[in-house]
Amino acid sequence: MALAFRLEGGGEGPTSPRAGTLVTDRGEVPTPAFMPVGTLATVKALTPDEVAGSGARIALVNAYHLYLRPGHRLIESLGGVHHFMGWSGPILSDSGGYQVFSLARLLRVDDEGVRFRSHLDGSEHHYTPELAVEVQSALGVDIAMPLDHVLPGDAPAPDQRDAAERTLRWFDRSRALDPAPALFAIVQGGVGEDLRRWHARELAAREAPGYAIGGLSVGESKAEQYAMTEVACRELPADRPRYLMGVGSPEDLVHAVAAGVDLFDCVLPTRLGRTGSLFTDGGRVNIKSAPFRDRGTPLNSDCGCTACGNYSAAYLNHLFRNDELLGYRLASIHNLCYIQRLCERMRAAILAGAFDAFADEFLARYRPADEAARTEQRARWQTRSRA
Repeated sequence: MALAFRLEGGGEGPTSPRAGTLVTDRGEVPTPAFMPVGTLATVKALTPDEVAGSGARIALVNAYHLYLRPGHRLIESLGGVHHFMGWSGPILSDSGGYQVFSLARLLRVDDEGVRFRSHLDGSEHHYTPELAVEVQSALGVDIAMPLDHVLPGDAPAPDQRDAAERTLRWFDRSRALDPAPALFAIVQGGVGEDLRRWHARELAAREAPGYAIGGLSVGESKAEQYAMTEVACRELPADRPRYLMGVGSPEDLVHAVAAGVDLFDCVLPTRLGRTGSLFTDGGRVNIKSAPFRDRGTPLNSDCGCTACGNYSAAYLNHLFRNDELLGYRLASIHNLCYIQRLCERMRAAILAGAFDAFADEFLARYRPADEAARTEQRARWQTRSRA
């Protein structure tokens, strides 16, 4: 499938914020852009129209889960994953490498691939780079990810080196198949600066249509996550899209855009929404807490989402206190809308040449759930701003 990336603003250096457009056969995606996660070909509790209504132009599905159930060949026979889930825009699929190493019962990992037992029924599978490409091609996605070897952030350096080298070999095998979807490369390397830089350079030399940064938000500190993102971006070509995998906290998106990232995905906005944790510019709030019980105004009158545009904070509080399913839906819609609106605000700031001012003001107001993370966040941004 045709894929192009058009840079439209920013990007003065390898680790500077940039605004662009990802061009696919199924539509254009202004960047920075957040991809809602439809793991099983559904963003939990929401219709495709509601997901699109949040501002999303591109969605994500997971090849590992769809391979296990209902099966990629069944989805292919039903017209592909776009038709299957009723989404007309572009779709990016994660190969499932993270899920293989985090959910399944691992039996053996070697250069041939991964043998594992399904987390669903215990059935044994041999997942190879070739099979990962086959699954995603059958799904009919627009952008595919190669199988990669993912380790926790605190894994020993020799293990990280082995995993990065294996990921490189697996990518070479995957792209040799000439897959129908555009196949991004995935930068691994843990939290070792030299290994991350080497891996990014090796992949950049292979001239992939786009690059993902993986193996972060898996247990490392925020400072390590931000630093490794910058290291990878510094080595990646400026004319290709950069995708930070599995990151979805508002403050993390601001830091990553500052480093030159274009695309994001994460289950966090909808997962938090289902627990009653809602995004605001001041940080997350718990809609179930007492201050919202009698608040007759919207959570955020400037938001414009279905939840804030039609219901009071007291009503949302009532829904959650009574475990009403509508509460989960409205909160998920709000969080997705918030993240999409944040991407739009960052894009506008980049195009206006005012991103640093926007980020400084945003990070000064936004309070992470962890106070230690707030202190670390401010210190990191102040250090970057002085650089």
